[in-house]
Amino acid sequence: MSDAPIVRPLPVSGFPEWLPEVRLVEQRWLDTIRATFERYGFCSVETPSVEALEVLTAKGETSQEVYMLRRLQADADDDSARLGLHFDLTVPFARYVAAHFNDLVFPFKRYQIQRVWRGERPQEGRFREFTQCDIDVINVDQVPLHFDAELPRIVHEVLGTLGVPPWTLNINNRKVLQGFYEGLGIGDPLAVIRVADKLDKIGLAGVEGLLTTAVGLDPDQVRACLELTGIRGCDPGVVEEVRRLGVKSDLLSEGLDELAAVLGDLADLPAGDVVADLSIARGLDYYTGTVYEAKFVDWPDFGSICSGGRYDNLAGSFIRRNLPGVGISIGLTRIFAKLLAEGLLTTGPSSPADVLVVIPAAPRRAAALATAAELRTRGLRVETYHQPDKVARQVRYASRKGIGFVWFPPFDDGRAHEVKNMATGDQSAADPATWTPSAG
Repeated sequence: MSDAPIVRPLPVSGFPEWLPEVRLVEQRWLDTIRATFERYGFCSVETPSVEALEVLTAKGETSQEVYMLRRLQADADDDSARLGLHFDLTVPFARYVAAHFNDLVFPFKRYQIQRVWRGERPQEGRFREFTQCDIDVINVDQVPLHFDAELPRIVHEVLGTLGVPPWTLNINNRKVLQGFYEGLGIGDPLAVIRVADKLDKIGLAGVEGLLTTAVGLDPDQVRACLELTGIRGCDPGVVEEVRRLGVKSDLLSEGLDELAAVLGDLADLPAGDVVADLSIARGLDYYTGTVYEAKFVDWPDFGSICSGGRYDNLAGSFIRRNLPGVGISIGLTRIFAKLLAEGLLTTGPSSPADVLVVIPAAPRRAAALATAAELRTRGLRVETYHQPDKVARQVRYASRKGIGFVWFPPFDDGRAHEVKNMATGDQSAADPATWTPSAG
């Protein structure tokens, strides 16, 4: 044996990995999400895992979450690569649209299901590597406002189909925030937005302190900002609560009109599923209009499970065209891991196979393989046992993997095939040319 030290085979913290029975459920979720996106006419694209650093930072603040790539053998002063793992799918998508502008049909509606990476401290709901499921619409010059309502409607359908526990989609508009702060005479509205985005993490007192010390607002400005964050409502009438605060600006009026229109378009969804929440800010600088954050009802302190918004200048920053867009992302890994931890994820077998074909004896291996091949041609998922063995041991193997049927090829050509239903224990003759699982 080697004298080299044994490396503990533990996964890296923040990089989840599932057992086969859990991964099978995740794949079914992905199939459901994919199918729903495509029903609404969204096409699939995939971008590289890495982007140039200047692309990832093209629109300002990234919370310093980017993992940089560096060759193990690189010289100490080698910074030529300047590549980073993408921290979301919106920035790579915007770059993709700019790169392929002449080959795309607009409005371009795409979905993208990929892993992303962030340099976060691992904790519940926060991972360094995770899967996001994004849908976005980008158009030349103008994206109709109705897309701001269509995207959350699609997410509502997806999460409902998956049976995700109760959740609320909170909607705001960055024009409301920026226009409100401008109306208060605040010179750097984006600084206030970044602080407001920390509300869930540091609370009202923390936000109040930062607005005073870090942003330099006076007490009246701080009080007005905090009053705005407390406004919530489920219908377009919520905009009147904002107007009653007495702050005025053209951008604020525009944002309130857009917020009311989106809420109106979603009014047919179940009461309470969509809420206008004026505390929602979304810290990334590229958002310019509608913003979304969805959270579980029963776990209010858990992070957002869906998020997104409208970005008017992101794609256009790569070419000299006006390419506004709007998008929303489902945090698949965050939702999935939470349900798994709470015991709310129903798992099944650890194998996708419908049938295990037994090898009754070494001379019958070829017959077993031929039987498995015939069953596969009819669309069944079939595993052949890996070696001749005691039949009881092969049946136990199927039971441990959750395979529903065990197929017994005849010991000689003069006998019939038989199949065992593992759920009922029934065993009967069967013809591989006609048998189906329901007949078992």
